Amino acid sequence: MKLKSKDEIKEIAERLRKEGKKIVFTNGCFDVIHPGHIKSFRFAKSLGDVLIVGLNSDSSVRRIKGEKRPIIDVKGRSEILSAIEYIDYIVIFDEDTPENLIKVIKPDVLVKGEDWRGKKVVGADFVQSYGGKVEFCPLYPEYSTTKIIEKILEKYGKI
Repeated sequence: MKLKSKDEIKEIAERLRKEGKKIVFTNGCFDVIHPGHIKSFRFAKSLGDVLIVGLNSDSSVRRIKGEKRPIIDVKGRSEILSAIEYIDYIVIFDEDTPENLIKVIKPDVLVKGEDWRGKKVVGADFVQSYGGKVEFCPLYPEYSTTKIIEKILEKYGKI
């Protein structure tokens, strides 16, 4: 089972560090999984031994993306993410940012999309304070959840 609680992931991360494993962390809503997500998970996993994904809860997604989102509830999103081979663990968080989760996990590498370069990355200062790195994943602009939703609406309108 890849889905873990914050307490479970804290223990797992501590064990992994003792074993000398390099922990990578990324996060997101991952509302409608598309090839861009898969490529970003592959990229993130290539940076270390273990990939932990922080997943926004439904209420967190609504606050960030608006009342019409998420399209797929957190149970479904976590089930889909669990099937992706690059992901080792998933942790659901209810806050708007993964800052508290990052402090619990203490990853060696924090991964964000290239669109975050030059911006304030939540958790970056903390990760860098103990020698960790922030890496930026290439974007795949041909894929986005918003574009997929727009394409569905354009093709099917209101059903």
